[in-house]
This record gives sequence, structure tokens and C-alpha cells, in this order.
Amino acid sequence: MDSTVADALDVELLHALELDGRAPFSRIATVLGVSDQTVARRYRRLLTEGGLRVVAVRNNRRLGRDDWMLRLRCAPDAAETIANALARRPDTAWIGLTSGGTEIVCMTRPRTAGDQDDLLLGKLPRTPHILEIRAFQMLHTFFGGPVGWLVKHGPLTEEQVAALRRAPVPDTGPARITAEDEPLVAALERDGRATYPELQRATGRSESAVKRRLGQLLGSGALFIDIEYDSALIGFAVGAILWITTAPDALEAVGSAMAAHPEVAHAGATSGPSNLVATVVARDTAELYAYVSGKLGRLDGVQHVETSPFLRRVKQLTYQVPLR
Repeated sequence: MDSTVADALDVELLHALELDGRAPFSRIATVLGVSDQTVARRYRRLLTEGGLRVVAVRNNRRLGRDDWMLRLRCAPDAAETIANALARRPDTAWIGLTSGGTEIVCMTRPRTAGDQDDLLLGKLPRTPHILEIRAFQMLHTFFGGPVGWLVKHGPLTEEQVAALRRAPVPDTGPARITAEDEPLVAALERDGRATYPELQRATGRSESAVKRRLGQLLGSGALFIDIEYDSALIGFAVGAILWITTAPDALEAVGSAMAAHPEVAHAGATSGPSNLVATVVARDTAELYAYVSGKLGRLDGVQHVETSPFLRRVKQLTYQVPLR
């Protein structure tokens, strides 16, 4: 789907789905001022031509688990194969090739300590053609996760946002995903807009029980509904990872300032030599340069910035097997 095909209504629909990925088309249509059929047609086209996926994501921070960012330096002829192998794992996300195709950047979301040890201490060190492994624990998130990036670009008005935002569910209890929840969560990880009858069939539970438990999972923050799509669709064709070093006493201020920048899709504090990592999205290379040299460079406390443009995104939230 060429970026020139996407129009204002497409962007408004994407923003609506960021706010509530399970919102009925009828409610979205009312807020956007179009017909239900128009919303459904645009949604189907974004699915087939724009790379749109609506899926559930486990919120590791709320579940008391750690996220890790990996930088894997690989032999050039092996990087893509290794990246695709990582992409097939359910505990990885946001995988990209950088540094001319010799480095893989990957976010891992281990569900258990065993998953983490299996990847970091088991499989990766034994993988041929990986020349260096650097792992950074995510210590704090300044922007990202349940908060969508399009909110910074404001295609919807405050009134429209209020009408679409999912209503909070009070008194949902602790954030946890039990063994009994796994079939429900797995179905939503495949399709975040799965209907209640579909979820009933996937879980073997009554429709009322499914609806109640899903509300609890979303309300507690254990789970959230997120979307992925090709950002070039809406004119943002360039992405990069920034590895930033700040003075320790400036980390909070720099991270908080970056969280408000429209270019920043994700920003978090990490362990390791760079204490802040951010994903930025720009319309072109000139705009990326202007951000790094200007808005970011002017922040007090920024000492060093390493810019790693994405050569190719292998996985966002989901992975589609490449066509041969």
C-alpha cells in the first residue's frame, strides 16, 4: 500500500485502534463521522495492504517481569537468517537489522526466568555466526507500551479521543495471567479483535466468563491491545535506534523530555554503557538528522548519541513468514 494511498481517514482509523483496538466499527464510525461500511472497508484494506495487525500484548512491567534489549553483531551473510529465527519466537518483538545488516536489535519479553536463561545463556551463545552479544535490561519506560505513538500527531481531537478511549475497569485485582487464562490470551495474541463467540470457542468458557475475565486482564494492565502497521504508510519511512548516554542525574529529565517528542515512538532507561535507548521515526534521513542534531542535541545532560538506522524491520509485534 503506497504511502500516497493513505489519507486522513486511514490515519484517524489507526489512531482510533490505538486508543481501543477492540472498539466496534459502529462506535469508531460514529466518532469519525463515516458509515460502518466505510470503517470496515478501510480496516480490511489496511490489513491486506498496510501491514495492520491488532493483537494483545502481555505487559511485563505490570506482571513483574523484565524486558531486555539485545544487540547481536553477526557475520553479514547470517544476520537475516538469525533475525528470522528470533522472530519466530513468541518472546521477541521489535526486531530490526541495523549497521548495514551486520547487527540485529531485538526486544525480548521472557514469560519465565527459564525463557530468559534459555535464550541469553543457552541458544544465542551457541548460535554460529553471532560474533558479539550485548544484553541491556530495561529499567524504566518513559514512553511506549500501552501508549500509542499516533497520539503525538493528533489526527483526532480531544473530544474524539475521549469518546474512543476504553473506559477504565475498577477493582480488577492484581495484574496476573494464570494458566487458565492462557487459551484466552493466546487467541487474542493472534487476533486482538477476536469476537466473544470466537473467544468462547477458543477457551471452552462461557461468553459471559470470557467477557468478564478479558475486562479484568485489560483493567489490571496485565494485557493491552496494541497495533502494528507500516509507518511508511503514513509518510514516516525512516526509523532508527538511538543509544544515548546521559549524566546519571540528567537521565530522568532527558527521558521525560524525549517522551514528549513527536519523533520518539519508544524511550526507556537501560542497564549498560548507554543508559537510555529510544526508537525514533522520521519522514526521511534529513528529518532524522535534524532531530538528533537539534531537539535531542540541545537537551542538557546528553553526553553521547549513537544512531543505528534500521536497514529493515523483521518483526514488530507479529511475524509474517517471508515469501520465497
